[in-house]
Parts: sequence; C-alpha cells; structure tokens
Amino acid sequence: MPEGPSIVIIKEELAPFIGKKILKAEGNSKIDIPRLEKLKIKDFKSWGKHFLICFDDFYLRIHLLMFGTYRINERKDTAPRLMLKFRGSEFSFYTCSIKLIEGDPNEHYDWDADIMSDTWDKTKAINKIKKLKKVMACDVLLNQDVFAGVGNIIKNEVLFRTKIHPESIVNALSQTKLNALVKDARDYSLQFYVWKKAFVLKKNWLIYKKGECPRCKIKTVRTYCGKTDRLTCYCAKCQKLYQVK
Repeated sequence: MPEGPSIVIIKEELAPFIGKKILKAEGNSKIDIPRLEKLKIKDFKSWGKHFLICFDDFYLRIHLLMFGTYRINERKDTAPRLMLKFRGSEFSFYTCSIKLIEGDPNEHYDWDADIMSDTWDKTKAINKIKKLKKVMACDVLLNQDVFAGVGNIIKNEVLFRTKIHPESIVNALSQTKLNALVKDARDYSLQFYVWKKAFVLKKNWLIYKKGECPRCKIKTVRTYCGKTDRLTCYCAKCQKLYQVK
C-alpha cells in the first residue's frame, strides 16, 4: 500500500495536468464518470494515503489500496478504474478505490495531521496520542487520524530508529521518548520521499524485512502484532518494551 511520501510523488508527477480540460473520461469506476468531461482540473492534493483530483465544486478521492497503480501516457492490459484523456496526453488509475465527494476538500481534511504537509503539527499529534488509552506503539503509528500517511514501512523503521518495541504502550513512554517517536515519524517520512524519488528506498531499510539487526547482529523478530495486525520486524534486544505499571 503506497504511503504518504509516494502519494506526494504522484501529485508532483501529475502537476502538468493542472488547468487542462478533460476531453474524455473512461473507466469501470461506479462514480459519475461522464460528469468529468469538459471540466478543467483545478488542483491535485494529497492527504496521507489519499490522492485528490480537485474540480470547482467537487473532488475525487483516490485510494490505491494494497495493489493500486497509475500510468501517465501509457496503459496496462487491465481495465482502468479511471482514465482521463487530454489533448495529446492521458493518465489512468488501476485497482483502486475512487469516490466523488461534493464540496471543497479543505472542509473535510485536517492538513495538520498529514505527515508530509507543510502544516504538519507535532504538538497536535502528541496531544492526540496522550488522549489514547492503552494503545501499542505499532498501532498508534498507523493511526491515520494522528499520522496521516504513515504506513507499515515507516512504522517499522521509526520504531527501530527510536529503539521502541512495537508492543510498547504509548502511555508508558516518557515525554522525551514520545517526542522522539513523533519527530522521527515526520523526519523519516521526508527521508522516505527522497529515497523513493532516487529509487533507493529499499536499499536504506534498516529493519523492515531484514533478517539481522544492524546494531546487535542478532536475528530479527518477524510477527504480526497490535490491532492492525500488520507485519512487524524488530530487534528483541535493542528495542525496549515500555509497559504501564
């Protein structure tokens, strides 16, 4: 599932289509596709794992789910969920969820929660976490209301970098440790973006899907934990388990 930094990259790659008129709209999505024809794209936005195509009175929310893809000026063999054609160019989305939402996205989204946004608010994130009860660190990082855009790769890498066991209870973290967790979620997401654009993201993974801890040189633990039940890789030695006493 593409994480926040990857959605920002999609937004950048499609930026040349802003202001262009849609000559033809096709696809097997259940939205009102003919409504898009003859309209000009007002803007593209990203919020967490959501990619938004904005028009004057409504917008399309695209979620790439686990296996969604997109193409610019080329096509896959499978049918697109949505294909937008312009004069001399086109782009398509495949295997994704698409919803047409009336109104302005600024009325529906908290941009301060988007880990990649220029208005990302660390203090708000910390305050949200403090209101949670006995939630595991592995779950809070995937909570899109707190860290919109953080996915499983970022989760694993941030927990390793901050030396926090994934099953640690966030209420048991010291203020210093909590600050470090929130700060690194942002810092690593920005670094993820740089590595992804340079096609070297996987080369820079420290713990995710790795067999050995680069710090302790012992076998890593691979499991599925928390309510999110996502693949979690960690070192049982250097990642400390914080529990409520």
